[in-house]
Amino acid sequence: MKQYIVDAFTDKVFCGNQAAVCVLKNWIPDELMQNIARENNFSETAFTVKEGEKYHLRWFTPAAEIDFCGHATLGTAFVLLNFYEKSSPKVIFTTQVGELAVEKERESYKMNFPAYSCKKIEVTDKMEEALGLRPKEAYLDRDLLLVLENAEQVRNLKPNQEKLKELEGLCIAVTAKSDSAEYDCVSRVFCPELGLMEDPVTGSSHCMIAPYWCDRLRKEKLVCFQASERSGLLSAELKCDRIILSGKAVLYSEGNILERHERFSEF
Repeated sequence: MKQYIVDAFTDKVFCGNQAAVCVLKNWIPDELMQNIARENNFSETAFTVKEGEKYHLRWFTPAAEIDFCGHATLGTAFVLLNFYEKSSPKVIFTTQVGELAVEKERESYKMNFPAYSCKKIEVTDKMEEALGLRPKEAYLDRDLLLVLENAEQVRNLKPNQEKLKELEGLCIAVTAKSDSAEYDCVSRVFCPELGLMEDPVTGSSHCMIAPYWCDRLRKEKLVCFQASERSGLLSAELKCDRIILSGKAVLYSEGNILERHERFSEF
């Protein structure tokens, strides 16, 4: 089985967000995909199978399958358009959240994703206890979005991981307006429910972060910086109920998962 490791939302290895991409001829059992994701221990391992002219795409964290992942979609598109569909500028994925189109433009990849809604909820004492400071605003969709006073708070945040687990949302994103002219907003994302203390760069959460800042800053296009240790850069454009996320990617490694292992013997 061919497996690639791609650093997404960056043009430098050891930055951005790592994704393992497994390109399959046929589907293997879910348990085996979960074990591979657990063995890789990245925030996501993507599995893809070509079905007609499209590719079916699934994403697994070390703990469970999830319905949507941005950076692993970028990583998978990078692999397919550079190694499998070299003559094509575009790939379409069939996923749990519908069809996702990714188009290559020079060194960047444009991804057409559904925008999350920003449903305002009450700021609670539990949020303050989890973050160590009180957010200004809170919004909930699949993820929880917590808006902080300034970018310095986002960068310096040291949340209580156990208390984060008590909050709603698959991922907990914190964000603030950028204090740099280079970017529009700054964020960090924590996913304790998925076994991830902090996700380096999170495309899916920007489907909520970007609509919030497009509304607040009265802009249709944003440059977004995720201030994790590895860090990453995303461009976002709001189009009605869709978000166009753009980013670069770089290949770290290419290899094989050995099929002679006993667990692979029947495939």
